[in-house]
Amino acid sequence: MHMEIHTNIPLKNYTTMKIGGNARFMTEARTPDDIQKVYRNAKSQNLPIFILGGGSNVIAKDEGFNGIVIRMRIPGFEVIADDINNAIIKIGAGEEWDSVVKRTVDMRLSGIETMSAIPGTAGAAPVQNVGAYNQEIADTLQSLEAYDSETDAFVTLRRDDCGFAYRDSIFRGKAKGRYVITSITIKLSKNQPAPPFYDSLQKYLDEHQIKIYTTDVIRDAVIEIRKNRLPDPDTVPNSGSFFKNAIVEKWQVDDLSNQYLDIPIFDLGDDKYKIPTGWLIEKAGLKGTISHGIRIFDRNALVLVNESAKSYSDLAAARDEIIGKIRDKFRVQIQQEPLEI
Repeated sequence: MHMEIHTNIPLKNYTTMKIGGNARFMTEARTPDDIQKVYRNAKSQNLPIFILGGGSNVIAKDEGFNGIVIRMRIPGFEVIADDINNAIIKIGAGEEWDSVVKRTVDMRLSGIETMSAIPGTAGAAPVQNVGAYNQEIADTLQSLEAYDSETDAFVTLRRDDCGFAYRDSIFRGKAKGRYVITSITIKLSKNQPAPPFYDSLQKYLDEHQIKIYTTDVIRDAVIEIRKNRLPDPDTVPNSGSFFKNAIVEKWQVDDLSNQYLDIPIFDLGDDKYKIPTGWLIEKAGLKGTISHGIRIFDRNALVLVNESAKSYSDLAAARDEIIGKIRDKFRVQIQQEPLEI
């Protein structure tokens, strides 16, 4: 099959923040072979490559991308093993993540149901170890298949090869840009979900007097909670959580908890503690404020929405202002979550 290559494509049309310049070239990959072909061609012409899924966790810069953007479109959903307790499913990297979750929930399989309504593709899930409400992809991933651009070969990486950490993996770290994930294989349970659930999820279930926990009950609850906490990128340009939660050390925790008695702190072990960045932004009085056309969402301070920003430089100015104010007030350095092209 012939792959079509398009030129000068506005990245703002393919990223949910709706800003950024043009990609010099863009194409769609529907098979792993397509990926290999494009990489071989690009290498011979010295062109950089960027892999784009749903564009919900990618910020495009004003100068655009002087290379080739591959839109990930590899399909697939196959039960490859099945026993009394578990099912193992292989999923194409181009599958829409939420429709994958829905299919597994309809099959009464548990393990990714609280990751409902997360935008993007299945192949992107391991890159930043996507997670929500106490489930993350590292919990269920068994292996993934990828094209290794360094060796021009297809490889299988086991879960332990991926270096998973909180919203992190080798694909964002030491192997950034090396692998193109073409499929993921996850192991799901036939046991129905059981409490204790994540605080805000448990609260929702209690408030709605829900006592019977099935995967579809949990999925519906998560979708409702997220609908209230996150603006729909189709109507309000945004890229979900714009900042990672802050990871701090013991001395910072001691310092801050003396000053702020209500500060929420989660012990991650290894002398590392997580403080919700949304709490910091709210405490600094920034929730709902607007700067450079970018508003801090009034129902969730982790989310930046694009109200009237026309460029990446507007977004960068707003972001740096927020980071600076948090640093000045709490002596905590917060970080952007979305990747940049």
